[in-house]
This record gives sequence, structure tokens and C-alpha cells, in this order.
Amino acid sequence: QVQLVESGGGLVQAGGSLRLSCAASGSIFSINARGWYRQAPGKQRELVAGITSGGSTNYADSVKGRFTISRDNAKNTVYLQMNSLKPEDTAVYYCNFLTSFNRYWGQGTQVTVSS
Repeated sequence: QVQLVESGGGLVQAGGSLRLSCAASGSIFSINARGWYRQAPGKQRELVAGITSGGSTNYADSVKGRFTISRDNAKNTVYLQMNSLKPEDTAVYYCNFLTSFNRYWGQGTQVTVSS
């Protein structure tokens, strides 16, 4: 059974940095893309950043230039480096792996940015 386990969330002051990690366990094949989403209270879940199997990346406009998504295929792990954090980045962050057959979600990790 595939599980995605996130880590790295926490409380940080505005302007600070955090690095999120998401490691997949179990047999997972044909990964087409990996991504990070977030959901703030009272808001819909939104895509923050994505990376395809070919290495192409895309970012939400609100995080361009501040966040960087990367992956380690050998470790089946995806990362999100978040710099210059703002209070509006406060949310639960979820990782996502998309294969040819399934979409897998992590359990979420809380990121809180204080002003």
C-alpha cells in the first residue's frame, strides 16, 4: 500500500524559511507528476507547485520566486523549499503523487507564518 509521509512544517516568522519533504513508501510506479497543494481555513485546496517526471516545474503566481519544488527519484521524495514566507502562506500543505492509475495524497503538514 502506498503512503506519502510529509514532514518539515511548523511555525516560522514572516520572512523565514521552511523545507517540506514528502516521502513515498510502498510500490509506486509510473509517476507522471508530483506536487504540493495547500488549504487555508475557509478556502479551497490550491496547487502551490508541481514537477513532472521530465523535470518541468510550475508554480502558483503567489509563490513564484519564493518557493522551489525538487525531487529525489532514488528516494521517491519530493521537496518544497519555501523562502520569504508571508502570513498568507499559512495553511495545511499536502503532497501529491500522480501516476497513470492513481492519485495519492499525504496526510498534510501545518505551516504557520506569524507576522
